Amino acid sequence: MTDTCSRCGTPRASITDPAQRLAWVSQTDNGTRTWLCPTCARAHVRDMESKLPIDYW
Repeated sequence: MTDTCSRCGTPRASITDPAQRLAWVSQTDNGTRTWLCPTCARAHVRDMESKLPIDYW
C-alpha cells in the first residue's frame, strides 16, 4: 500500500525532494496511520490543533 494524502490523494512516493517529504504530516488514529501533504496540512492546521489535549495549550 502506498502512502497517500488522506485529503487530496497525492502519493507520497511521487515526492523526490527530501525537504518536501519531511513536510508531510502523519497521524495515527485507532492504530491506522494516515498522511497529509504539506498543502492539505497547511489548509487544515486549525483542525489538527483543535484535537490537542488541553495540556498542550
